[in-house]
Amino acid sequence: MLEESSELIGLQVYTKEGMFLGTVDNVVMDIKEGNVDGIFVGDTNPLLVEESKSALVPFRWVASVGDIVLLEHFPERVSISGEE
Repeated sequence: MLEESSELIGLQVYTKEGMFLGTVDNVVMDIKEGNVDGIFVGDTNPLLVEESKSALVPFRWVASVGDIVLLEHFPERVSISGEE
């Protein structure tokens, strides 16, 4: 179990299908509530994110966190223009 949100940084992120998405670069926090709102995933898999751009993943999409971050949901492919 994570004790600090900073422990998320550097973890590898995978989709529920087992595809590597990228690595957690940063965490978006709601300071007022003390909750994690999302994670920034960098050096993303070009098969999932066009041009391997960083992606902001809502924390509600996270299924579990341990040695890796496993996502419950992620689009089939994210394009820069917003078209899938």
